[in-house]
Amino acid sequence: MSMPSLFKGRLSIPVIGSPLFIISVPDLVIAQCKAGVVGSFPALNARPASLLDEWIARIKEELAAHDKAHPDRLSAPFAVNQIVHKSNNRLDHDLAVCEKHKVPMLITSLGAREDLNQAAHNWGGIVFHDVINQKFAHKAVEKGADGLILVAAGAGGHAGTISPLAFVAETRAWFDGPIALSGAIANGRAIRAARVLGADFAYIGSAFIATREANAVEAYKEMITSSSAEDIVYSNLFTGVHGNYLKPSIVKAGLNPDELPTSDPSKMSFGTDASGERAKPKAWKEIWGSGQGIGNIGQVLPAAELIARFKKEYEEAVDPALA
Repeated sequence: MSMPSLFKGRLSIPVIGSPLFIISVPDLVIAQCKAGVVGSFPALNARPASLLDEWIARIKEELAAHDKAHPDRLSAPFAVNQIVHKSNNRLDHDLAVCEKHKVPMLITSLGAREDLNQAAHNWGGIVFHDVINQKFAHKAVEKGADGLILVAAGAGGHAGTISPLAFVAETRAWFDGPIALSGAIANGRAIRAARVLGADFAYIGSAFIATREANAVEAYKEMITSSSAEDIVYSNLFTGVHGNYLKPSIVKAGLNPDELPTSDPSKMSFGTDASGERAKPKAWKEIWGSGQGIGNIGQVLPAAELIARFKKEYEEAVDPALA
């Protein structure tokens, strides 16, 4: 396993906060980084596009001030998520903004591009790419990604179906670079388990939805705290790509979560159909994503307090037989 120099001496625990559509905003990213975990956000969360420059400038400024005031407790680096899909007509603009600010880390999704990876390397950044199987993992590395995010079974949002035990082991058989593992990780023991399996980082999203700084409506946060693994539904209806969603939000939208139709993966669109009738509830705004680990999240907390809990649990997590 290898830990890029970018992270050395800057992490309180080996965690990357995943970029959450709509939810991850500067307040959350800054809180995560100050508490010693990588904070990230999707570039597309900054709307209009001109806002991205302001967001990154603010994050850099506040983290630099924190580091100056706390030289013994430096902030973790931050990352910007880029959707590398033909539907993202902002990619070139957003990448140029990241280049301007020399963003330390990019997280790429829904496609791998060699030119994007090279651009990040040229300004001194690194790139982690999220994948759901070995085919995409090999492709990402071949195109120059520095690290892999293994989106295993149980992860929130667009998730895969492979067990984390199998996914990490098979990837480690051929890849010795940095690996982040995603999939139902919502306590310190699970973070420790990710490390034991061979991953360098735990990649956590759903737990951070139920934080004060998250840009999620209160009903969403409360649904996270009151739900469990059995309340997660895996479907491709809402975006054309399979993902995990909260069953109560599907019911609230007037749908039967046990009888959801299958969507055409080639039609990744939302809103109204040709007749002007509502085609389907909107993913993320009405149908809320979540992973299976939320049974461990019982209340809405400040991000720093949640991370402190993770750290305590992580440090206490040992094999009882060896204790």
